[in-house]
Amino acid sequence: MNIRVRPDSPVPIYEQILTQAVFAIANGDLPAGELLPSVRDLSAELVVNPNTVVRAYQELERLGMIAARRGLGMEVTAEAAKISRDRRKAIVLTRIREALREAAAAGLDADDVCQLVTAEWPKLNTSRK
Repeated sequence: MNIRVRPDSPVPIYEQILTQAVFAIANGDLPAGELLPSVRDLSAELVVNPNTVVRAYQELERLGMIAARRGLGMEVTAEAAKISRDRRKAIVLTRIREALREAAAAGLDADDVCQLVTAEWPKLNTSRK
């Protein structure tokens, strides 16, 4: 699992881990049946408190995206891809709303924002439409 955390971010570290795991599952980088790194391994890799990883894993489990496998660890569930795609849309919508509030506060109107999005979208290095 390729996760990077930014300790200087206003977003809590557990939430950064959670969001990146959701996106990795939605993108197919973490397929159903894949085992997640142990709490100890991931916390050592990210240099964070193990309780932070536990909190992210608990939220993923609560969402139905991972489940405990006795003696093996946490496994991505068969339903995780659909759940994560829905969750990913909700995360992106929240970010869009924040950006729109900021744009409105800066005096931009809907046409200005549409022009910015239209200009920036092709610059993304993505094959998804």
